[in-house]
Amino acid sequence: MNLMPNPWFLGAGVLLDLALGDPTYAAHPVRLMGSTLTGFERLLRRIGLDGYLGGILLFLLLAALWVGGTWALFARLHGMAAAAIHIFLIYSLLALRDLLRHGWAVERAAQRGDTAKARLAIAKLVGRDTSKLDAAGCRRAAIESLSESLTDGFLSPIFWYALGGLPGLVLFKVVSTMDSMVGYKTPRYSRFGWCGARTDDLMNWTPARMSWLLLGASALFIPRCSARKGWRIGWEQHAVVPGPNAGWSEATTAGAIQRRLVGPIWADGRLVTEIWLGDPSDPPAGQEGDFPRAALLVLTTGLLGASLAIAGLLLAY
Repeated sequence: MNLMPNPWFLGAGVLLDLALGDPTYAAHPVRLMGSTLTGFERLLRRIGLDGYLGGILLFLLLAALWVGGTWALFARLHGMAAAAIHIFLIYSLLALRDLLRHGWAVERAAQRGDTAKARLAIAKLVGRDTSKLDAAGCRRAAIESLSESLTDGFLSPIFWYALGGLPGLVLFKVVSTMDSMVGYKTPRYSRFGWCGARTDDLMNWTPARMSWLLLGASALFIPRCSARKGWRIGWEQHAVVPGPNAGWSEATTAGAIQRRLVGPIWADGRLVTEIWLGDPSDPPAGQEGDFPRAALLVLTTGLLGASLAIAGLLLAY
């Protein structure tokens, strides 16, 4: 059965993602995962399973449907059809080109001096209040979003594909979808979304720490970046960001591009944090050139991670 990790298929999927970006179509797997999650959530709540047990059952139902469905699909596919769908699924479940595209929309608006459009563009990437952001704040938020999403949008899918083939990749995307839809610390989801949020933390744990190594290594090849500072700041400040994983890539990026990130963040009309990531002697990110340098760092890191995964699979192939 053509489900196991394949270095050639992974390479093709990565190239398609970089060339074309995330495909937009009604039957996109992530969109369908979201629809089935909504249906299962409605059913579980209707029968009173809206706490921890309901969240665990939601995970089991989604995993059984999507991982089992992937197995069932490929049991019927052979030859070129199986290879084509295998590659298309990898391509559909990676998101590096789209992450860069959204970030560049913010940067282009900031370059034109159109702060209103920059705010609209960054609002698609972050949950904070964007009405108080100036152009520099929009650029900082775009860099933060890009560096954080590098892990769960690209490195983690590749990591789980390399370990478990399509079933591993699909399971990761199921968990990621759960985290994005129900993994909130609100009265409605604090218990029901616990399983999805914690499982997402677990599945991103190793790739997040790999991002620390890969971002630092990539900084060696990019002008005005510092590998040494990236590794140092990532190691020292990764715990400043809430959660066990996001801080590794965000703090390392701040050190590597030699700019400070985060700063004042407003949400729901109140100041959430004024903490800065990065070397205190570095200026805040937000000037022209900062986002392009960060985007090149993230792209290089993604390519390095994908290349290492492909090389490892070739050795084991």
